Amino acid sequence: MKKAFLVSALATCFFAVAMVGKGFAGGTADEAKALVEKAIIYVNANGTDKSIEIFNNPQGEFVIGDLYIFMFDLSGVVLAHGTNPKLIGKNMHELKDADGKLFVQEFEEKVKSGGGWVDYQWTNPETKKVQPKSSYVKGIEGMDYYVGCGIYK
Repeated sequence: MKKAFLVSALATCFFAVAMVGKGFAGGTADEAKALVEKAIIYVNANGTDKSIEIFNNPQGEFVIGDLYIFMFDLSGVVLAHGTNPKLIGKNMHELKDADGKLFVQEFEEKVKSGGGWVDYQWTNPETKKVQPKSSYVKGIEGMDYYVGCGIYK
């Protein structure tokens, strides 16, 4: 438990320093991955229901600049989305990116193999243009859920 607290505290400090230092133009791969790790620690410490509530709060600690946590079950149903509450409860298993890639299915496969990065094309809400995006996804041990966080490249 001490290790989990230390990792969470370090991740929080990392974000605070990173965001202040650069005026936050966009999250980095390291920041997205750290936010996912922090979210997993949070779920393990606080349970699923409280975590979903916190992840869905756009002013909460899991929404930082353009980084936010999303949480899906392994069938593709959105449990939490830090910036788009309209997606909660929807099954996104068949969702395709701008090039027709079934990227949510790729999330699921990546999670089953231990987690990692998935690349796809998505509309950036800031620029309103389709851009390359990459999301880091990772399963929560002992649960049929996973969390993720994406960055625009």
